[in-house]
This record gives sequence, C-alpha cells and structure tokens, in this order.
Amino acid sequence: MSVCMVYFMVFLLLSLLSFFLSLDFLSLDYSVVVEIEMVSINSSSIVMSILLDWMSLLFASFVLLISSMVIFYSEEYMGGDMAMNRFILLVVMFVASMLLLIFSPNLISILLGWDGLGLVSYCLVIYYQNFKSFNAGMLTALTNRLGDVAFLMSIAWMLNFGSWNYLFFLDYMYGSVEMEIITFLMVLAGITKSAQIPFSSWLPAAMAAPTPVSSLVHSSTLVTAGVYLLIRFNFCMGESVKIMLLFIASLTMFMAGLGASYEYDLKKIIALSTLSQLGLMMSILAMGGYVLAFYHLLTHALFKALLFMCAGAMIHGLGNCQDIRFMGGVVNLMPLTCVFFTICNLSLCGLPFLSGFYSKDLILEFISMDYVGIYIYIIYFVSTGLTVAYTFRLIFYVLSGDFNHFTFQGVSDLGFVMLKGMSGIIFLVVFMGSILSWVILPSPYFICLPLAMKMMTLVVTAVGGWFGYELAELVLGYKVKSLKFFKSSVFFGGMWNMPYISTFGVNFYPLREGSLVYEVSDQGWSEYLGSQNLYNSLSLWAGFLQILHKNNLKIFLSLTVMWIMFLVLMIF
Repeated sequence: MSVCMVYFMVFLLLSLLSFFLSLDFLSLDYSVVVEIEMVSINSSSIVMSILLDWMSLLFASFVLLISSMVIFYSEEYMGGDMAMNRFILLVVMFVASMLLLIFSPNLISILLGWDGLGLVSYCLVIYYQNFKSFNAGMLTALTNRLGDVAFLMSIAWMLNFGSWNYLFFLDYMYGSVEMEIITFLMVLAGITKSAQIPFSSWLPAAMAAPTPVSSLVHSSTLVTAGVYLLIRFNFCMGESVKIMLLFIASLTMFMAGLGASYEYDLKKIIALSTLSQLGLMMSILAMGGYVLAFYHLLTHALFKALLFMCAGAMIHGLGNCQDIRFMGGVVNLMPLTCVFFTICNLSLCGLPFLSGFYSKDLILEFISMDYVGIYIYIIYFVSTGLTVAYTFRLIFYVLSGDFNHFTFQGVSDLGFVMLKGMSGIIFLVVFMGSILSWVILPSPYFICLPLAMKMMTLVVTAVGGWFGYELAELVLGYKVKSLKFFKSSVFFGGMWNMPYISTFGVNFYPLREGSLVYEVSDQGWSEYLGSQNLYNSLSLWAGFLQILHKNNLKIFLSLTVMWIMFLVLMIF
C-alpha cells in the first residue's frame, strides 16, 4: 500500500471520529480541557493543554477530511514527482501543525502550530525550486513573520497574568487595558496570517506551490488559522479593535473582488476569491457574529478545496497552462470535472440551496438587519456582486467557446484517481450547508426584513452574473477594452499596488539607493579625499624614496659633482 493511501485512510477515519465527537459535545454543551504533564521540576511543571469542544472538533474533522482527499488526489497529480514521499510528509506536517493550533488553549503551544504552518508553507511554496517559487516563498515567510512578532509580544505580555492559558482570562479580563493590548496584537497576527490589507500580496504569490497544496492552504489550513484564532479571542475584543478590523476586512473583500475581475491566471483568480471570503469572515466576526464566521469558514473550506482540485485537473490536462485566455470549451473534453467546477463556483456565488448560500445569505441578511453604516452595507453588497461577476467571467472563459491558441490537446477526464478524490467532496459541497445550519445553530436566526432588502442578495447575484458575462465578452483581439484604461486596469488588477510595495518597495528601491550612495560616496569624493588618495600619494613618495635608496652611490656622486659645480660658480 502506498504512503498516500495509508495517510488517506488514517485521516479519513480520524475525520469521521472527530465529527461524531463534535456532534456529541454540541448536543451535551460540553467541553473538556485535557492537561498532560510533560516535566515537573521543583514543583514547577510544564503542562501540555488540549481543548476539546464542539468548535475545535468540528473544524478538525473538516481539516482532516479535506487533507485526506487532497492526499488521495495527489497520488495521481504528483505522480511524476521523484520525491513523492517527501511531498506527502510535508503535507502531513502541515496538517499536524494546524491540528496543534486548533486544539491548543495555550499561547505557547499555539505558537508551535502557528510557526509550524509558516515553516512548512515555505517548504511547500518553494517546492518547484525556480526563481518565482523562491521569491514567493520568501514573501510568504517574511510577511507571516510580522504576525509571529505580534504573537511573541502577546506571549510576553501574558506573563502579567501568571499563565499562558488564554481560555482562563477571556471573560475575566474583558475591558481591561492588558486584554486590549493582547487582543490588538492577536488581531495583528490574525490579519497577517489571513492576508488582510496591507499584508495581502503574499496570498496570490503563494500560488507557486503545487495545486494540491493550494487546495489545502486556501480551504482549511494556513489562511484560516488567523480567522480561527480571532474567533477564539472574539469575547475580549474591544470596540476600537472591532471597528479597525471591520474597516480593514471590508476593504480587503472589495479589493480582492476587483483584482479577480482583472486577473487572467486561473489559480490567482481562485486565490483572490479566497481573500475576498476571508474579508467576509473577518468583517462579520468584527460585528460580533463569531458563529456565523465559523459557519462560513466551514462551508467555504469545502467548495474552495474542490475548486482548486478542479483547477488542478484542468491545468494538469492543459499541459500546465494556467492562463484562462488560452482556454475555452473545456466542458466538451472534461465534462465531469467541469460539472464539479461549476457547482463549486455557484456555491461560492451563493446560489440558493447550495452550501455557500446558507452561510452567505445569512451573513448578508444579518448585516441588513444590524445597525451598521451605509458604507458597510454598500461595500458588502458590491463585493458580493463582484464575487458573482468574476466567477461567471471565469466560467465563460474556461468552459464555453473554442480553444484559444492551442492546436492539439490531450485533455480528458481519464484521471480516475483525481476524479475519485474530487467526488469525495462534491456531495458535501451540495448538502453540508443545510446540515451545518441544523447542527451549529440550535435556534434558527429569525430575520424579518422588507421585501426589497430581503431580495437584495438575489438581485445583486443576478446583476453580478450579468456583469461577469459582459466581462467575459471582452475576449482576445480588438475587443480588449481594458487596454483603453490601462493605468486603472494595472492599479485595480494589481491589488492596489500592494505587490509592488511589498516586493519592489522593500527590495528594489533600497538596493538602488544603496548603489547610488556607494558610487557617489564610497567611490566618489570621500574616496578621493580620504583613504584612496592618501594611499596613492604615499605610494608615489615611497616609490621616489625607494629609487633614491636603490641608486644611492650614483646619486651621491651626482650630488658631489653638482656641489662642486655650485662652489665653482660661487667662486667665479
């Protein structure tokens, strides 16, 4: 039995066990903190704490289920790789780090999982070992280190409380200055991990990783770690922190939707849609709806994992081409993959009665009923419309029409292992939204709105779909309208210049200024007036004196003759 199959079976069984345990804990309203004493010296003990409640167990079951399907899928996708076992072990380490983070009520053990995610993600992003991968890996690692610094500062600050078990202090310290500072640091850590503005540029860059890794990262592990941590810390967030988080997350949601509407890379479009959904989760969390944020986190994990798997199957079949302008008519060659792809996309849009609808529609109605400003209301619905627009644009580009710029393609649905891996999630994408709504929400949200506001979500979805169709009409050749608005296209499509700031801004400009200083100062006047000119002068005089010393007899005789001649001239 291959390594893939072993880990697939283990993760699947653990996922089922975790899911049924979470249902049991939820029905009993029960939670357990298990403390395992690691070392005890002179009455000082080092204890490993594990928090088991419905939320951690349910999230862990989703992580394990998706990772099991991704590992199964990788057996064929990474089949030509010489170091297949190394890849699978890296993925397993990644999942283990995430589970450590999920089950820890202690900041130290959370940090182990948090940094484990960062380190293993670096190894996975640079997996293909080319310049693009190395740059993307470094950008990912360094951006996440900023959040890690905030995390370490919060650990240092919690020394004031006498314990790192944040679970003990959430209610007790609410409203205090200490908890405000810790919560602010935690929010900073969370927004770097979840790629909110201004740390967004690493998320599309991390697409340099193999597609199974992207499927895992963007659904349930790396980027959701920040959201999960803030869901745990939501009870002690002050008003000022919540307003800041709401503003940042809403801007991220809008920016990612705009960026995806201009993007042509298949994986980057899906990555930007993840960024948009993370903004949605963070902003609803900032408004106090932590259960809704968790609910959307779970439904989003399912369809986003499958969406990346479908994209991977298409890229695999199209000879590693990711540019959607070169695609078209894929539905004729890969019908089953395209069915899965369309279902996931429609679930992302919030089409009624797919899993994404239950969480997304509930969030938008919650916003409509809540007392929020007109800014939040407008940006939520515009971002939802943009989600539908870039999704429909992607569907029309990839599935309809004819092949563009391809003479021959051997694309087909013959990858049975990949199809089986995808089939394991498709039913959950359809049904899990309603199941979770019955499970997580013990009493249903009753949201009474005027008819116009109630229908607003469906209207925005319909308008977004039409807009996406219009965007897809701007095909290759003379119809490319974005060239008429080139600067605005570059600005909106380039995530508001954030990648340039975080790569060129950090590397290029300091290096260029350094080289100018080097030329003007180190090799310029300071060199001439300083050591270099002094060295040249001393060398010249030393050379002259050396000549004198080497030829001293000749010079002595010459000077004697000159002296005699001088005396003779003086006498006469």
